[in-house]
Amino acid sequence: MKRVISIIVSLILLVVIYTKIDFAKLIAVFQNCDRMWMAISLGMVVPLTLFTSWRLQQLMPSGSRLGFFEANRLILAASVLNMVLPSKMGDIAKAYFMKQRGHLGGTLSLSLVIFEKACDMLSLLLWCVFGLLVYPDKNGLFWVMTVAVGVGLVLGILLLASKKFAYLFFLVARKIAPKKLRLKLETMQTSWGEMHDYFWRDPVQLTKITGTSIFIWFLHLLQIWFFILALKASTPFLANLALSPLAILAGLLPLTFAGVGTRDAALVLFYQPYFNAPTAAALGLLCTSRYLLPAIGGLPFLGQFMATVRGIKKE
Repeated sequence: MKRVISIIVSLILLVVIYTKIDFAKLIAVFQNCDRMWMAISLGMVVPLTLFTSWRLQQLMPSGSRLGFFEANRLILAASVLNMVLPSKMGDIAKAYFMKQRGHLGGTLSLSLVIFEKACDMLSLLLWCVFGLLVYPDKNGLFWVMTVAVGVGLVLGILLLASKKFAYLFFLVARKIAPKKLRLKLETMQTSWGEMHDYFWRDPVQLTKITGTSIFIWFLHLLQIWFFILALKASTPFLANLALSPLAILAGLLPLTFAGVGTRDAALVLFYQPYFNAPTAAALGLLCTSRYLLPAIGGLPFLGQFMATVRGIKKE
């Protein structure tokens, strides 16, 4: 039911956006695009997937065997499930799948996926804070967002760096959370503690994973800038480092289907100083392709993952 509601909200937002712009101009934006830059920008999906798969391999404990092809298969299949199932079920299925295949034991597989997602979020926040700090002519709204994103970054770093802080955070969260969420928070707290014990015992590996995550998210934001070039628009790269993460964060709000609608509206709003609404709407469609293309690539591997998802739901 939640998924149906999110799809309806996405459709409503898209209708509102497209009724306020000239649809013919949107079509014209794609017709007049730079085809070379369009191919380069869409092709960025390939190296992004490969780097993400390589990072998954690096996250594995020494002695475990996860081949590069299988890591790619896990990443792509999880992309499909994240598009169609709620609560990032694809990433949870990825953890269970690694456990079933004998790559990891106990709750370490879930801890690994939690750490992977935490690195992604912190890397995105880091680039966003950097971009906002150097963004010119910030008004009150941008200062509020700079402070909010900065607080989120500091909070995330503390959760990863301090086991005591993480314990207090989950303790408070469990007390104020609804009853339905308390058991999930308790499970996550256990996995978080195991994640601390595992990753902080090897500072070299931790540094490698952190640096790789920051680089991967630089490539994500670079891809969005390439989209802008493909649409024959212009935005300073440093400004893009501030604006594109804000749009991605808007898409992460649990309101719409795969961020469609909220992300598009954020792009139209934030990129107003640089190009018109039809171009921003076209950029929104290209940003959606960043999630759609890996999901299409993961369809051939979906069958074996669905059995894993059914197993999760039974537990």
